[in-house]
Amino acid sequence: MRRLKAIRRWFGRRFGYARLVCVVLLIGIAALRVMDPAPVQELRVRTFDTFQLIEPRKKTARPVTIVDIDEKSLADPRLGQWPWPRTRIAEIVTNLTRLGAVVIAFDAVFAEPDRLNPDIAADTFGNLDEEMRARLRQLPSNDSILAEAIRNSRVVLGESGGPNVRADLNEKLPVTGLAMLGEAPQPFMFEFVGLLRNVPVLEEAAAGRGLFTIRPERDGIVRRVPMIMVAQGITMPSLTFEMLRVASGAGTILIKTDQAGIKSLGVKGFTIPTDLNGQLWIRYARRDPSIYVPAIDVLEGRVAPEKIAGKLILIGTSSIGLNDIKTTPVTPAMPGVEIHAQVLESALTGDVVAQPNYGIGIEFFAALIMGLLVIAFAPKFGPVTLVVVGGMFASVLIGTSWYFYSQHRLLIDFTYPLMSTTAIYLTLIFSAFVRELQQRRQIRSQFVQYMSPALVEQLANAPERLVLGGEEREMTIMFSDMRGFTSISETYKSDPQGLTQLMNRFLTPLTNAILARKGYIDKYMGDAIMAFWNAPLDDKQHHLNACDAALDMLQRVDELNQERELEAQEGGHVYVPLNIGVGLNTGSCVVGNMGSDLKFNYSVLGDSVNLAARLEGQSKEYGFPIIVGSKTALEVKEKFAILELDFIMVKGKKEPEVIYAIAGREDVAQSGRFQRLRNLTIEMLACYRGRDWDGALAAIERGRKTDEAQTLQYLYRLYEARIRAFQKEPPPQDWDGAFALTTK
Repeated sequence: MRRLKAIRRWFGRRFGYARLVCVVLLIGIAALRVMDPAPVQELRVRTFDTFQLIEPRKKTARPVTIVDIDEKSLADPRLGQWPWPRTRIAEIVTNLTRLGAVVIAFDAVFAEPDRLNPDIAADTFGNLDEEMRARLRQLPSNDSILAEAIRNSRVVLGESGGPNVRADLNEKLPVTGLAMLGEAPQPFMFEFVGLLRNVPVLEEAAAGRGLFTIRPERDGIVRRVPMIMVAQGITMPSLTFEMLRVASGAGTILIKTDQAGIKSLGVKGFTIPTDLNGQLWIRYARRDPSIYVPAIDVLEGRVAPEKIAGKLILIGTSSIGLNDIKTTPVTPAMPGVEIHAQVLESALTGDVVAQPNYGIGIEFFAALIMGLLVIAFAPKFGPVTLVVVGGMFASVLIGTSWYFYSQHRLLIDFTYPLMSTTAIYLTLIFSAFVRELQQRRQIRSQFVQYMSPALVEQLANAPERLVLGGEEREMTIMFSDMRGFTSISETYKSDPQGLTQLMNRFLTPLTNAILARKGYIDKYMGDAIMAFWNAPLDDKQHHLNACDAALDMLQRVDELNQERELEAQEGGHVYVPLNIGVGLNTGSCVVGNMGSDLKFNYSVLGDSVNLAARLEGQSKEYGFPIIVGSKTALEVKEKFAILELDFIMVKGKKEPEVIYAIAGREDVAQSGRFQRLRNLTIEMLACYRGRDWDGALAAIERGRKTDEAQTLQYLYRLYEARIRAFQKEPPPQDWDGAFALTTK
């Protein structure tokens, strides 16, 4: 055991535990890359998105034309809403064949018989005689007419895989032949539970069949399209690859696999590299409206022959109403049929992207080399050197990846080695930060016992501030005190520990309310709190924050009282509610390190501090828990419900002060009830200061009738008593309305 501890100490001194953690992290990230969960895949494919945006595929040829079921065609009365009569579709197929289309494919499925088939019409339409019904039943179906047009051309029918559709496998419909080289590919393919096929008469007439199902990534972007899939147990090619097979005249598709998965798909003249699941990375070009031809123009013979002759034809839709719009790396909205066209263009022009099997080996090698270099040398370098070297490594990785993509169309991902190296680098930085934090904690532990935490933090960052003195600045001061503390403490005569617990429980939420509003706790004085704003850190909103904190304190005391009342009911003991008074004042103060050479504290002094303490003491007399000085009230009057209370002369001061109450926030200030009470209070004060005693008493009576909640009952009693006294003994002629307080 001792030997093991000695080895650990030697390793820690020689290499540092942070480096050991980084080695473990390097292995862990490598394992994460092997597992390749969805979030890691998503991060990796973003690289491909960026490359696509920087250099999209440039079209050197346009071998594909899209016959578009667009808004123009849907609005034409000859076609109308989708689905169209199969006879019209047959005409479109016939016209395309006559114009020289190589292969025609449908990005749609005809899963049910045409609803306008003559035999269906005979059973559906009313008011037909039996002779007419018989004649209708003798007519060829629309499906058979379309099947004949398909038989006379080279048509690939689209089919769809999904969870909620099931084909009738009892019908022996034709499927594409497959040849396999290597491992069985089916376990690597995407599999659909169900398969939606076309009506049998069309399937039997077609030259090929393929799935047009497109699977977006987790973020909804289409980057890869499966070229071969399993649907309801049947291995089927994609619509586009089946078009290539029919165009080449091949009878089968060759699938090459190895133990890792599918490598490529091939037909005569074409070999397409895929990922391990048989998906093709699409190298997108920008949207190309020139390859679109409205279906109605094909039907009416208005399309230019060169648009069709020698082309692969996709029949699909760009109509938003038919809901076949996809998101791609190069455009947020591309019709699904154009994605199929992009696949065909890439394959026919040889401009395809591949992710080679050796790519992951390159990624692992780069991550290993860079990770070890960072672990070995990063702790020895300065921050500037680390940034420069890190930038060089990142540039090499990104440049290499870009070279393979732009020159060889290979996807060699740089995000994994970059992520691995960054994680190791951040771990080393965090380790250094923790070490420095531990050193600072040791320094703080030596001073925190006799200095305020904020001052200790200042001294830890700037020891030169460890001198006596202060600075003058405008601040907002708060004094808060518990009402009736003496009577409450008497109930704990035999339980002093319980009183301590109650005070901690009382002071904690009040402290949290102050700190949450950027306040600084100066000191606790038994059940009282002194706090201030705008020091030691600047706070331009100190008036608002202090008032918000005071209202928050009232709310938290209410919540505490609710808890204590419930506890009293459950425990069967007497419940005494807790109440507080708060005084706030804004003014110029001196703040800094106050005390002696041996011991001092960060505190505040000034006349504004004294006034805040006096205001807190008067909150009980006026019946409002929050009383503020005039400067505070003027600063916050737009955000709070401010009510003028009095014009007072504080003991020890020569100048009188207008004081106010805060009755709530802006919602209270906007209420009709508060505005009526405020107007009556203003009227009462105006009469009182103008020696109109009867008018003041009348305003008080109206106020009492309006104040159903008796919010102003203490204020009304106070003024009523003053007025009765003045009626007996009027104030002197030079009286300015100020009332001199006789207590502090």
